[in-house]
Amino acid sequence: MSAKPDMSATSAHPLRPISFGNPEVTVERRDDGTIYLRPKVKLADYPVRITDRLHHWARAEPNRVFMAERVAGGGWRQITYAQLLDTTRRIASALIARGLSAGRPIVILSGNSIDHALIAFGALYAGIPFCPVSPAYSLVSRDYGKLNFLIKLLTPGLVFVDDADKFADALRVNVPLGTEIAATRGAVAGRDVTRLADLIATAEDPRLDAINDGIGPDTIAKFLLTSGSTGNPKAVINTQRMICANQVMLRETLAFLKDEPPVIVDWLPWNHTFGGNHNIGLTLYNGGSMYLDEGKPMPGGIEETVRNLREISPTVYFNVPKGYESLLPYLRDDASLRAKFFDRLHAMFFSGAALSPFIWNSLDELAVQEKGYRVPMLTGLGATETSPFFMSVRPDTSRSGHVGLPVSGNDAKLLPNNGKLEVRAKGPNVTPGYWRQPELTAKAFDEEGFYKFGDALKPVDPGNFDAGFDFDGRIAEDFKLASGTWVSVGPLRARFVGTCAPLVRDVVIAGLNHDEISALVILDLDGCRLINPNLAANDIAAAASDPKVRAAFRERFTRFLASATGSSTRITRAVLLDTPLSIDRGEVTDKGSINQRAVLEHRAALIETLYAPVPPASVIKLS
Repeated sequence: MSAKPDMSATSAHPLRPISFGNPEVTVERRDDGTIYLRPKVKLADYPVRITDRLHHWARAEPNRVFMAERVAGGGWRQITYAQLLDTTRRIASALIARGLSAGRPIVILSGNSIDHALIAFGALYAGIPFCPVSPAYSLVSRDYGKLNFLIKLLTPGLVFVDDADKFADALRVNVPLGTEIAATRGAVAGRDVTRLADLIATAEDPRLDAINDGIGPDTIAKFLLTSGSTGNPKAVINTQRMICANQVMLRETLAFLKDEPPVIVDWLPWNHTFGGNHNIGLTLYNGGSMYLDEGKPMPGGIEETVRNLREISPTVYFNVPKGYESLLPYLRDDASLRAKFFDRLHAMFFSGAALSPFIWNSLDELAVQEKGYRVPMLTGLGATETSPFFMSVRPDTSRSGHVGLPVSGNDAKLLPNNGKLEVRAKGPNVTPGYWRQPELTAKAFDEEGFYKFGDALKPVDPGNFDAGFDFDGRIAEDFKLASGTWVSVGPLRARFVGTCAPLVRDVVIAGLNHDEISALVILDLDGCRLINPNLAANDIAAAASDPKVRAAFRERFTRFLASATGSSTRITRAVLLDTPLSIDRGEVTDKGSINQRAVLEHRAALIETLYAPVPPASVIKLS
């Protein structure tokens, strides 16, 4: 393994120059302290339907690969733009014949695959909403609570899975007898299963072109599920306007997408907006090629990602922070992989959490080692409700915690809230609301129609808003100590995780109405195995009780406490969680995002233990 990177030497190297939009805003300040930010550059025209871009590329580059996935034997199954259009039209015809609608949409339970994409594009072409659902709701959940809820909420007319054998139990328990099940393969005992091949074999409906032409900006394209701070999923309405406008926002901001059709190696799940809207959308919109990555950022999964990156050089790479962290050792130790990865890479992009400075700087070091320049690392701020692109950094200002400025087409509203600036959004990419949940829709918007993120921002330079904004935590997570002192959870959480790297993946901050702040620590098992290689890959309990891990954590925790500036940043007690967070209870999503409120609610007894006058040995207490 190479020596620890020389950060100062690396930062002296230039960034790779890339085409990029330059967000600038006009600023309006109201007497009540409210601030409005409006981009100076107007949003360019966007198409009525996202499948208009499929027509475009099927004519312009019919033989270009749109999507590829691994098959048995190690090769790639590929589908070109011309093949995608032809198959999409046939599936759309089959779906139209079934009388499906927003009231009887399509639900897709299985993960990323070409077959999943074919059903989705058939639905888009026919103007029938679809909803991609986390496979974890069917395969990880023990009580099917969320799956049962969303089936009742959406009342689907058709449910698709790639492998009916794999999903048979979930289908049998949750899909009503009158609802059609379709699958690529497999069976469900006691149920008829329509084959995908039969849908593809459907003759084109003579009404198809007229139906496609009738799709308008307000037509619902899909539902994406998000839980937020609630227990059950909310179905976020995604219209054609939202998706099409957001892709133009992306193209005009990430302007390098115009210079070369994007090539993406991607695992991010399509039931989330980052993978399902952002990445599939920009691939299609810009005539790119997406190689589906069945790897995951965890032991036993990252190896598949590495395998794919040894074959395919991406032009832009998207991941979550944990993904970059898992990939880093392989890039550092494998010269051929490193050469392939950086060969034509314009930019990297992360979302979902803060990227630690160590990982960021290490990637810079490797890029400089390989290419002589740093590759821009980009991020921003968005939500499922903004489809998702809302704010973006610039390559030259990008750093951990920075989210930049609203992009063209988006207005931002900043309201004073307990000493912070709460951010809200308005634009053609913002959802009209939640399907069949009007009370939640009403709560999500203010009187001017701005969507309430629940996030706070802080200006980099209060005298110059063009310098952009930093993320300042979630308003709902902040709380008061018994002294009345506010605790800003977001920045505290990020600093704790950064100081305790690589042992800590995330932390839940507690302390409401107590004198001191405490922490429920979610360990990073990859990082723990760097301390003790003998730990099993998935044994959380063993890691939490391991003397070497606890000693290493205590050392970092002590260093963190020494940097505290007052009671609002002083964490004195911590417990290393020895049981996994529960997807059924809403503590964690399948992508690994932590719901702080749900963890605090469901682990109230553990929190009381943390604050016991004489806590048990499992609690790490510092004076």
